Amino acid sequence: MAPPPPATTKVSEFNQKDNHWYCTAGLASDITIGIDNVFFHLHKFPLMSRCGKIASILEESQNSQAEPFSAELVEFPGGPETFLIVAKFCYGVRVELTPKNIVKVYCAADFLEMTEEYGEDNLSVKSESYFHKTVLRNWKDCVLSLQSSEPVTPRAEKLQLVSKCLGALSMMACTDPSLFGWPMKMYGSLQSPGGSILWNGINTGARIRSSESDWWFEDISSLSLPLFERLVQTMKSRGMRPEHLARAIMYYARKYLPGLGRWQSGEVGKTRTVFSMTPAVVDQRVLLESIERLLPEKKGKSFCRFLLGLLRVSMILEISPECRESLEKRIGMQLDMASLDSLLIPNYSDADTLYNTDCVERIVTHFLSSERNISLFSPSSLDLEASPSSESLRKVAKLIDDYIAEIASDVNLKSEKLCSLAEALPDSSRSLHDGLYRAVDIYFKAHPWLSDSDKEKICNIIDYQKLSIDACTHASQNERLPLRVVLQVLFFEQLQLRSALAGCLNTFDTESVPAGQTTAATDMAGQIIQRDGWVTVVRENQALKVNLESMKSRVGELEQEFGKIKQEMQKVVKSHSSLSSPRLLARKIGCKLLQQPSDQQSDIIESVVRSPRASVELARPSRQSRHRKSVSLQ
Repeated sequence: MAPPPPATTKVSEFNQKDNHWYCTAGLASDITIGIDNVFFHLHKFPLMSRCGKIASILEESQNSQAEPFSAELVEFPGGPETFLIVAKFCYGVRVELTPKNIVKVYCAADFLEMTEEYGEDNLSVKSESYFHKTVLRNWKDCVLSLQSSEPVTPRAEKLQLVSKCLGALSMMACTDPSLFGWPMKMYGSLQSPGGSILWNGINTGARIRSSESDWWFEDISSLSLPLFERLVQTMKSRGMRPEHLARAIMYYARKYLPGLGRWQSGEVGKTRTVFSMTPAVVDQRVLLESIERLLPEKKGKSFCRFLLGLLRVSMILEISPECRESLEKRIGMQLDMASLDSLLIPNYSDADTLYNTDCVERIVTHFLSSERNISLFSPSSLDLEASPSSESLRKVAKLIDDYIAEIASDVNLKSEKLCSLAEALPDSSRSLHDGLYRAVDIYFKAHPWLSDSDKEKICNIIDYQKLSIDACTHASQNERLPLRVVLQVLFFEQLQLRSALAGCLNTFDTESVPAGQTTAATDMAGQIIQRDGWVTVVRENQALKVNLESMKSRVGELEQEFGKIKQEMQKVVKSHSSLSSPRLLARKIGCKLLQQPSDQQSDIIESVVRSPRASVELARPSRQSRHRKSVSLQ
């Protein structure tokens, strides 16, 4: 016999004591339904008139005379809470369908066969109508229903409730969110001063969603990992843009992987959730491997930073080698977009070195072996930066040089590892070796016990012909370098100095040489001039050159003037009649002679007839002689 109903407070004509529920209908219960060790003491007729499954059970047990009748419903969808809703519906008590219980009630009605055959407007019809007309048309209700479907996933899958929710969410995420359960006008007069939405002037308490594409990230992050994966796949099949999917995946990963968010700079904008949901319980190792599979084959600056953070966390969680290798390949295909701080991956194993250099070396290998044909995200998303392959190689070379310089201060770093990292890239990737020289100098400073032979082996990674003037100057005075290396630096510096000086001299006569051939030499010469303080000397030489050109021009004018005088003198000599009178000759050429002996007159004529070059010397006598001549020619 079942225990008598306890005298407890009525709750919709159903009372509970411990694990027993009683219906206070005024009649003794004649059927007991057990669900997960919770027992419902009810009556046969209300249940048989609505539930086909219970009617079948009672028909099969007609020969049993046991009173009251007991039945155990194994694997009942939704558990005792859902069966209580079903029982109340069978007794005609008003029940409320909500987004949080609709999937369970729908599955329970299907389990109990509560169709139109067992009563008009039965629970199956009501559940189906509410699900299609209310839940699937509202983003919030759809997410809540999908989240609450976890306990009844197998039957919900059979009824296609999960797939319908996923499809509805995908469609709404690809469309304007204001069209689903929200006012068409979300700003302006419909916004309260506190930021809430006003509906007909009434504060609804709901906060406005962001107009950005990330408004749905927080909402779907409450889903379990299997549902989240299926939702991402559904959105992808519906044509969701890859950058939006990537940002949603990154948001989900940062929420459930502690330590990942600290390596991000908040690329995803702040989202505003309009309702609260319980976060999902996620296995971090399984999550990371699933995230790696979901990520698109794209590249971007922020995306590369996220991948490096994911790789760092994967080493802490010790995920499978296959997943780690896949992450390294993804990073290698976009290594030119990585930053130094994100590449400094700590060594979480028992190794002596501070940073995981083996991982970076593998990433560089993947970068060189990949075809680098991975496509970018669409413009204006995830901080994109397109660059050609040669430019990518140059960026990676600079990044690795900075990385080696950063890890060179580690006293446990082996010289072989430093050399292997430097030689991982081809020689053509570096136009200058200043970065390598800086890294080697830092390494020598942190490892003062190295012998000269060991230092020379390390210095072999440097091409001294690719050092700048500043680097050569520093190296020639660096006491940490071996003497043989210093001599090599001085030798190549002299070669550069000689070529630079030649280029510097060629700049004085650029009219005869194309500009392109003197550019490099001029630049090198400029560095040497600035370094050795020759700027003043070069400027003085240029000033002297200008004065020399002016003097040449003046000499040319004097030559023309004296040439004319010579022609006039020759005409005078030919005129014999005019030679008899020196004063007439002087008057002929416009000169007034003083009284002088005849032999002095011949000297003057000879001096006038001299060559123009000699006349230049006459044009530069002392000040007194010039005055004397001017007086004699008046």
